[in-house]
This record gives sequence, C-alpha cells and structure tokens, in this order.
Amino acid sequence: MDQPHEDAELLYQGQWLRLVRRGHWESCERTHGRDGLAVLVIAVTPDDEVLFVDQYRVPLGARTIEMPAGLVGDDHSHDTLESAARRELVEETGWEAGRVDVLLVGPTSSGMSNERIAFARALDLRKVGDGGGVDDESIIVHAVPRAQAPAWLMQKHREGYELDLKLWAGLWMIDHDPDGSPRG
Repeated sequence: MDQPHEDAELLYQGQWLRLVRRGHWESCERTHGRDGLAVLVIAVTPDDEVLFVDQYRVPLGARTIEMPAGLVGDDHSHDTLESAARRELVEETGWEAGRVDVLLVGPTSSGMSNERIAFARALDLRKVGDGGGVDDESIIVHAVPRAQAPAWLMQKHREGYELDLKLWAGLWMIDHDPDGSPRG
C-alpha cells in the first residue's frame, strides 16, 4: 500500500501517513500495512480481568486507555488478522491467546481516514511475559476486574486520561457476538 488509490490526488506524504484529495474531499491514508487495517484485541484473563493498555499518544498530547491493538502488515507482510492480534496481545500485555476469533471489521473514522479496525476476541489466555510494547511504546498494562471495568475507565477519565471510545464496544463484545447473540 505504498501508493494512493488511482483517483486520489496526493497532497502530502510522510513516513506513516499521506493526505489525499478525491474531488473536494480530503482524507488521510496509511502508507504501509494492509490497506489501513488495524486489529483491536478484546482479552479477559482467567481471573476475569479485562486487559487495557495505557500509553502516551502524541496526536492527543495525553495518555490514553485502550484495548491492545496494532497495525496489520506494518512489519509482517504475511500478517493475518489473527496473527496480528496474537502478536500485539503478547507485545503489549504479555498474555498469549490460545484462540483468536475475528468478530467484525469496519471503519474508525470514515469521513477522515481509510483506517479500518478488526475487533478480535482473544480466548484461553496464559501469561508469557511482561508486555509493555516494542521500541518506545512504554505501555502500562492494566488488568481490571470485568465487573469494575466501566467504573475504572470513568475514574481514569476523571484523572485526565483520554478514553478510546471503542472500549465500550469491546466490553460489550466480551459477552456478545456483533449480532447481539450471546458469545458463541
């Protein structure tokens, strides 16, 4: 994905992103990986704790609370959604999934970017390391009892953290499939 789509006028290209125009509409595209695809991992430990990651995000100028996530195919051309979910979960949290189910793929901000997120549910977790991310990510891992997760998130918000709104979809998908049926 190193070139913009044929119908796009390139306005600017950096190392990771480019700005394009189609007609009168400007939008952002990723310059690497699989067509702007990322994966978000919904993970609950055997002790019924939800795994969250806490890291500083430069575009927001603030620390954020998110579920483990990462790009698909950015450094691994053979990546599948499942393999990216497994890798990101271990790198960021130190937990390994025995099984990964991809639940749903869709856009994150369809008026601004081509990025799409795949929600993946990680099951049968086992602790294999400390996590913390790679390079300079400096991720802090939080394992929060599932029953307390929404209240904990709102406390973090009061403390000044930015909260990824996809957290609430992830919490819902712990127990539900995207069609609303109980988790299969």
